[in-house]
Amino acid sequence: TPVPVPLTRDGSSFEMASFEKLISPKTKLVVLNSPGNPTGGVMPQNDLERIAELAKQYDFWVMTDEIYSRLLYDIPRAPSIYSIPGMKERTILVDGFSKTYCMTGWRLGWAVMPQQLTNKVELLLTHSVGCTATFTQGAGVAALTGPEDDLLEMIEDYRSRRDLVVQGLNSIPGVTCPVPAGAFYAFFDVSSFGLTSREISTKLLQEGLVAVLPGTDFGANGEGFLRLSYASPRDQIEQGLERILSTLKTL
Repeated sequence: TPVPVPLTRDGSSFEMASFEKLISPKTKLVVLNSPGNPTGGVMPQNDLERIAELAKQYDFWVMTDEIYSRLLYDIPRAPSIYSIPGMKERTILVDGFSKTYCMTGWRLGWAVMPQQLTNKVELLLTHSVGCTATFTQGAGVAALTGPEDDLLEMIEDYRSRRDLVVQGLNSIPGVTCPVPAGAFYAFFDVSSFGLTSREISTKLLQEGLVAVLPGTDFGANGEGFLRLSYASPRDQIEQGLERILSTLKTL
């Protein structure tokens, strides 16, 4: 049975006290996503080390989704639990090309895991998705071996858009937005308006013509928050912020 864990207010990590209370001998797998969707938060090294200690103590696996690991703005590298001594034999690292190389529709990714688990996963993949198209594999090789000038330029562009979004949202009365360290999402607090996240997101869509996701789309602990993507062009972001402001003023 999946068990949700509340996050810190800035969305960077689990609330570790709550997390530790939820861990038990019944725990089989803990799923991490850092840098994370929907918050853009990056889990700090000390929290990862504590999770690793608990994994060894209670003998559970860790799946770490690191699809946004190259999209960072304030730190050179996101810590990975896979790098902690003693964790390679109980960690599944999942990554891919979708975010870093803008290859979402190409459906190409990879996972790193112990050999005994690889054999089982290979059997599952063979009978569920077949194999990856050869032209997609060629694109992946080109992405990994080619120059990264465009990637670095894109990251700087994302950084600029992030700063624009965070500043714009925090200038709206009643809205609080932490600064995301990675990915391309802002997860902002709208709980002061007295409506549910879904009610506010629906109002923004129908009246402001702005599409955001209610925090509850990511679990009950997301109530009071909205997720906004800043992968759009800068002029659309500016227009969207203006529409969010004018719509929330009516609440």
